[in-house]
Amino acid sequence: MSSVYISPTSDDEDDYPQVTQADLDRARFRVGLQAAPRKRRVTILLDSGLVEYFQAKAGGRGYQTLINEALRESIEREELERALRRIIRDELEEVRSKAV
Repeated sequence: MSSVYISPTSDDEDDYPQVTQADLDRARFRVGLQAAPRKRRVTILLDSGLVEYFQAKAGGRGYQTLINEALRESIEREELERALRRIIRDELEEVRSKAV
């Protein structure tokens, strides 16, 4: 006897709960039954001055953690900047259309 799992299908998306970011933050990532790392090992060449800066700033915390946080903040700033530019563009367009 085969133990094949057949996934239920539905045309109605309401049959499945909505997954939120909070759900993902609480999730445990696993490969098989073993916990999977949420970080990925990479090899990267950085300017010596950058490494020295983060090492000095980190103290006992670990400079790689600070580099990771700086990269994450850069992404968030970029997303915020993109959103603000879109809002300003929309507002200016609205003001211009009312002026005509």
